[in-house]
Parts: sequence; C-alpha cells; structure tokens
Amino acid sequence: MTTGVVLMNMGGPWTLDDVRPFLRALFADLDMLPAKPLLSPLLIRARLGRVTRQYAAIGGGSPLRHWTERQAAAMVAELDRISPGTAPHRAYLAFRYAEPRSDTALQAMRADGVRRAVAFPQYPHYSVTTTGSSLADLWQAVGRNGLEDAFDWTVIDRWPTHPAYVEALAEAVAEGLDGDPDTHVLFSAHSLPVRTVEQGDPYPLEIRATVRAVMARLAVPNPHSLAYQSRVGPLRWLRPSTIETVQHLARRKAKRVLVVPVAFTCDHIETLSEIDIELAEIARQAGLAELRRSPALNDRPSFTRALARIVETRIG
Repeated sequence: MTTGVVLMNMGGPWTLDDVRPFLRALFADLDMLPAKPLLSPLLIRARLGRVTRQYAAIGGGSPLRHWTERQAAAMVAELDRISPGTAPHRAYLAFRYAEPRSDTALQAMRADGVRRAVAFPQYPHYSVTTTGSSLADLWQAVGRNGLEDAFDWTVIDRWPTHPAYVEALAEAVAEGLDGDPDTHVLFSAHSLPVRTVEQGDPYPLEIRATVRAVMARLAVPNPHSLAYQSRVGPLRWLRPSTIETVQHLARRKAKRVLVVPVAFTCDHIETLSEIDIELAEIARQAGLAELRRSPALNDRPSFTRALARIVETRIG
C-alpha cells in the first residue's frame, strides 16, 4: 500500500507575474491576517511594489517550491529505507497560496492509488495562521473533491522539539558560529498578530521551546536572544522586532551577530531578502561590525532525515 505524505506550506510566487495573485490569496486568508476583508485591497496596493522588488532582487521568484521538492525526494528515499513496512512512500506538495494546491495533491494521490496519507505541514511550530490554515484548506479540498472516504489520514501538526529537527537546526547554527564564542545568536521567527496569541495560539511558546532546545544541544557560551520579523498591516504584532534588536545590539557594541531563521525550513523571501539584503543594510547603517546568517535547512541531509524520522514515528 502506497503511503502518501503531503508536504504543506504557504508557497510563493514562482515568477514576478505571480506576485499579485499570491498576495491576493494571502490577504484573503482570515486566519493569516484577521484585519480584513476590507483592508485586503489596501494591503495589496501598499505592498505590491515592494514585494515585487524583493522577489526581483532574489532572482525573480520564490525558491520555496524548488527546496520543498528536493526535501520531499530525500525524505521519501529515507522513509523507504527506515520504514519498509509502510513503503513505498510518495510525497505531494500542497501550497496554501500558490500552485500546486491541495486539490492538485489530492487528485494525484487518488490517481496513484494512495490509501494511507500523512498531512505534514512544514511549519515546526503550530499556529492557526499557518498549520491551522493549511489543514483547514486541505480538509475543504477533500470535501470539494468528494474524497472523504478515500484516504486514512495521519496528521503531524507540530514538531518544535523533535530531537532530529533540533539536531539539524543546531548543526546549521554551529556552522554559522564557526567556533566563535563572542558572536551573539539572534533567533528570528516570523511574527504574529498579538490578537492571535491572546486568543491562545501556542506559536511563541513553541518558538521559545525550540530556541531553548537548540542552545542546550549546542552547549556553547554565546549570548542569544529571540526576535520577530515580517510584520504586515496595522495590527500589533509580536515584539521585539528583528530590526529593533539588531539596532539595539549595535548600540551595545556587539562584535558579531548570527541571525538564525528559526521558524523557516528553507530559503525564501524572508531569508534571502529580509535578512540577507535588508537587515544586513540596517545593521551596516547602525554600525554593527558584522552580521551574518546561519545556513537555511534546505536539503541538508540531517534535516531531510529528520523529516523522515518525524513521519516514521507516526506511521511506523
């Protein structure tokens, strides 16, 4: 019996022409940005030019699909090796705001004869805005396609302190530190509206749990802190912001800062543009001696093995 693993994520505009429809889909999601629907057209107009320039600066589109496909291929190869009883395994991509969407994944699974299915959002930390929204979209697609009885589902909705994931992230941080005990480690997570957290969203707690686990795994003397990036719209969002923190560290004469994109599992606009280009320039203007970023997980073997281990523990 073929096991289908659905890797779920936001997706991204694959070309510059896709930026507008991507933003339209993003800002239409009430789970992601609850200050709508009236503000949605205003947010699109306000951000379209800036976001288009950002994607142009990193090559003309999002690399998220590229990396997810590579992660998927390595993950299923590892799953076939460590879990022969549930083999063969096949991976399907289901993005929330860009193709391939949930409908595409489900139709491919049905055509491939999948019966056992794993919904595996690629957000290590649960939030209603990410994992919750993606799972809701998947279940709606199941209903639209009349597939309520087609698959036996297993859901993996969070994995912030799974040992294999923590090990992979710690490995990337160690590479970035390169043995320097004076570098300040700045974990940067995607921010979230405060209103969402006040309604019980566990995201910031799970982010902090990952930070603690990674620093414990590293066992290094480096100072570290946590900040948030990528605020959108007029609502109050989680703070401190990554920009504020870098400016604060510069005023304190920090020698070097290593930014760790803790909530992201591969390179995309938040790492390649917001950190590598925009934050680096802010750090330079603030007088920070050195700012660099730890490598994204991408298709790092320890991370793709971690993905396989996370799935295997649920279906093995």
